[in-house]
Amino acid sequence: MSSELWRVDLADRTICVKRALEKLKVKGDWHAPVGRNRVEWDWLGFAAGIVPGQVPEPLAHDGSRALFAMSYLPTPSHPVWKALLLTGAVHEQDAAAVGDLIGRLHAASAGDRELARRFATDDNFTSLRIEPYLAATARRHPDLAYEFRRIIRSTTTTHLAVVHGDVSPKNILLGPSGPVLLDAECAWYGDPAFDIAFVVNHLVLKTLVAAGQRQALLPSAHALVDAYARQVTWEAVDGTFARAAKLLPALLLARVDGLSPVEYLDTEQQGLVRAAARKLLGAPTSDLRSVMTKAVQLLSAGRRRQ
Repeated sequence: MSSELWRVDLADRTICVKRALEKLKVKGDWHAPVGRNRVEWDWLGFAAGIVPGQVPEPLAHDGSRALFAMSYLPTPSHPVWKALLLTGAVHEQDAAAVGDLIGRLHAASAGDRELARRFATDDNFTSLRIEPYLAATARRHPDLAYEFRRIIRSTTTTHLAVVHGDVSPKNILLGPSGPVLLDAECAWYGDPAFDIAFVVNHLVLKTLVAAGQRQALLPSAHALVDAYARQVTWEAVDGTFARAAKLLPALLLARVDGLSPVEYLDTEQQGLVRAAARKLLGAPTSDLRSVMTKAVQLLSAGRRRQ
């Protein structure tokens, strides 16, 4: 957990207040600048102007206390996508809507000099994503250090659009008007491929645990990628997907051996992910769709051998 959240019941409405923590509540020793609260506030303002109703409404910000207030979205009308996926509610249309939403946000920010200046948050992104995910995992796997260095260099030197940085099913609500994206503390003007690799990674991982719907997750991942591709205008889509293809196995490995491992995998499942990710990193490709498919195949084959 990276922040404290409060539900506040006012006379006329219910709101949510969020305050950034200096030390994140994870197993490792992970500290991050509380200024990320301001980064998220800025992202909410940007995104609310592009996709109103698909991000919480920003209400008020107190920079001195590293907190802000936003609209409160109740679970009955806005269930968390992660919870739905884990219980077997896997639908391609939900994934496609998420891909479309990410793509619209990237397209709206691509080439915008003012947004590039406002979200020149490289240090924040490094603290929250590059170091705990990629660099920390590279230290656990020194034989893969060269490949990780290449991925880190490519990611940190690509500046094309405003990246959310934490497009995870736990940060996506499925509301009456479509997906609602939360938790943009990592927002950064950088490589849009990171967001696609990050969210696809979660769909791949959940093929190990989704109740009764494991086979539906790969088509959902493809639907997400296809919907996203239709929004890519800032470069040839193959360029974005080539970088995402390199990132995906690195992020798979990071979610078992980085500072923020996913909580729903047991030791044996972590071993399956580790073996699959290492194999994919040892034979890198630029074809995102084939990496997605191969990753799921490797995990499925390993599961059958258990």
